Amino acid sequence: MLGSTRTVSRFAFPGTPPPPGPAHSRRPWLFPLLALLCSLSFSSPAAAAEPLRLSLSQTPLSLPFYVALHEGYFEAEGVPIKVTDVIGGHRSFQQLMEGSADLATSSEAVVMFNSFKYKDFAIVATFVNSDDDVKLITRADTGIVSARQLAGRRVGTVTGSASHYYLEMLLLMSGVEPKSVQLRNLQPEAMAEALKRREVDAISIWEPFPFKIMQAVPKARVLPKSGAYRLTFNLVVAKKLVGARDQELVKVLRALERAQRFIAAHPAQAQSILRNKLELSQAFIDWIWPRYEFKTTLDQALLTTLEGEARWARQEGLVKGERSPNYLTFIHAGPLGKVRPAAVSIIN
Repeated sequence: MLGSTRTVSRFAFPGTPPPPGPAHSRRPWLFPLLALLCSLSFSSPAAAAEPLRLSLSQTPLSLPFYVALHEGYFEAEGVPIKVTDVIGGHRSFQQLMEGSADLATSSEAVVMFNSFKYKDFAIVATFVNSDDDVKLITRADTGIVSARQLAGRRVGTVTGSASHYYLEMLLLMSGVEPKSVQLRNLQPEAMAEALKRREVDAISIWEPFPFKIMQAVPKARVLPKSGAYRLTFNLVVAKKLVGARDQELVKVLRALERAQRFIAAHPAQAQSILRNKLELSQAFIDWIWPRYEFKTTLDQALLTTLEGEARWARQEGLVKGERSPNYLTFIHAGPLGKVRPAAVSIIN
């Protein structure tokens, strides 16, 4: 005899009719339970995987992500992504720290400011850099034509962000004591009205807001490019992902690499994706396109910039701490090293 009724029932599959006999009559709960266990055991790991939650800053700097999403690269790599759009890398980073996101996009300046408060995050890649994303805008009636004339003036910026760092570097390079400027902490959406209503004399902010403000505020003008600051935009992850979900991070970075190649090979299509995503004109695309270098890296310049920014923030009393953090501990290079080893040039 090949086995008892009990032995057969133990290996029954969902949909198999129950065998006759006392065992079935005595345990009516047995087969629904076995059906549930079998369905769980035969479900695929991909179906059970939790999507990575990405807080994505709405900026031209996020173009590699827009392309990867539009072209289906994350799905092709087998990594589900759930995206929340926010205005500003400072908000993206805050969602990461609040636990409502697993991944965030932000400037290294936001990383620096937050490194004095938090330790549970890591940078896995820089995906774009620019020396002309943040701009200083004023009105013609202020008479301001250079940063040297900002002493004693009211200047709006997003404190603790790249726009804040750019403003202070520009002031220092121009021989202006930053504390002589009346700094106003404004959110990006409020800046056009503040400038139009003469609540501030100038503003420091990132794209696409300079372009919008130039259109919305009569006689608004951008002060000349200074070269005071080269911004990087970075993919930051919650520390709990490091090691535990590295395989998924590798897939995310592979999708980004595919997007970077798409941008280089098909700039017109990439511009169309950006234009539609941000709901802006081709004139805006033409305005910003030459200002960005899209490539995925983790290089020594990132560490040098973070260290320099941290020294400045401490000297100016903008952060609390007797010494700067060790920024090597905020870098997780393993996933990018597997995707493109030549892109990692950080010296340990």
